[in-house]
Amino acid sequence: MTQRGSLTVVGTGFRASGQITHETQSAIDQADKLFHLVQDIVTHHWLEERNPTAETLVNSYRHGRPRRETYEEIVERMLAPVRAGKRVCTAFYGHPGVFVMPAHEAIRRARAEGFPAEMLPGISAEDCLVAELGFDPGQGGCQSFEATDFLIRRRRFDPTSHLVLWQIGAIGVADFRPGDYWNPEGVAILARELAAIYGAAHEVEIYEAPPYAICPPKRHRCRLDRLAEAPVTLASTLYVAPLPNRADDAPMSLALGMRAEAD
Repeated sequence: MTQRGSLTVVGTGFRASGQITHETQSAIDQADKLFHLVQDIVTHHWLEERNPTAETLVNSYRHGRPRRETYEEIVERMLAPVRAGKRVCTAFYGHPGVFVMPAHEAIRRARAEGFPAEMLPGISAEDCLVAELGFDPGQGGCQSFEATDFLIRRRRFDPTSHLVLWQIGAIGVADFRPGDYWNPEGVAILARELAAIYGAAHEVEIYEAPPYAICPPKRHRCRLDRLAEAPVTLASTLYVAPLPNRADDAPMSLALGMRAEAD
């Protein structure tokens, strides 16, 4: 009986194979074909040792090539062996469903073509950020936006809640480029827009999750009026602490039976 192809997309976390779940490791070991796109050489070698079919997807990126073209190539590379009847596993660093368009699209196409496809969660940069910056998203809520999208679509948000902005080092950039910082002017624009709401003296923090357990995270605190001069890279995430909380809505508190708390 001919084996039916399948696709499993997994996350390796951020710390050099140390944040991989048992479920993910099993999927990696059992795959007939393993693809991967990871950020550190230790995890790269670990994957190749676990599965001899391992193949990196990093060579789909080329200088000046639109990222959408790159993503389309990655999707089709993942699906080709699925269509040939193989059990395919693709490992992305962090969480495979967070800022990984090819993962979602490959699963969608695989299912549309009748193949089993699933995603296994991984530890994301946001998980690391919450743990290391020490704030609780459940206290006042947390809003999360890709930085370019946040600016060009004028996303509505509540400045009295936590705000997380991703990919601030590549604001307004749609292609792949060399170097660690693609658009400093974009950060200056972001700083100006945020300062108009929070005030120029409001402190923010630039964060990068460490790739190795022995390394501390990269953290840089500064005022919004100094953000344009801050050490930003493509891995940088911006955390904006909330403004003071607004007063409770007394009628709503009463409707919820919270008279004592409201008083």
